Amino acid sequence: MPAVNPSITRRPLHRRALDVQVFARDDGLFDVEASLTDTKSHDVPLAGVPRKAGDPIHEMRLHLTVDATLTITAATSETLWMPYPAACGEHGDAYARLVGLNLMKGFRQAVHERLAATRGCTHLTELCQVLPTAVIQALAGSVIDTREGDASGNPPFQLDRCHALRRDGATVAQFYPRWHLATPEATATAS
Repeated sequence: MPAVNPSITRRPLHRRALDVQVFARDDGLFDVEASLTDTKSHDVPLAGVPRKAGDPIHEMRLHLTVDATLTITAATSETLWMPYPAACGEHGDAYARLVGLNLMKGFRQAVHERLAATRGCTHLTELCQVLPTAVIQALAGSVIDTREGDASGNPPFQLDRCHALRRDGATVAQFYPRWHLATPEATATAS
């Protein structure tokens, strides 16, 4: 990633790495393994104990099982590295509260309602926010029809969800012509 001003000398301080992997199961369900890892480039004291440069400050994981509709059927979390070992893991299995939520229908708001602030771990709750798009990406084109839309005649889910896939835009006109919405301006320009 290019720096704003690459001519200025910089030194790394902190790195946060997110990883989301999705696996198809033989029973038709899907396992989602998501992790968040924070590391520092220098030694830091945490809870009175020195943490060496490169050792994780946080290493946390979410494990979900979802069905083909993207409804969560099982959820758990684990914390492998944490700043406060006597306290960080005390949220129990708060992330079991994700069971029943659908990744495509109000998921982020429901996570906030169930797990924000002291009801969960800040880092695990933040990790939840990347799950909808990561799982949709994993299932797009195989489980989720990205070309024809749903059985009710609605367009593919991804249309009108980002600037490139605006239904009145050139990308949709070229790659999803059935779903393109011509604007008066576009019609006048084409004539």
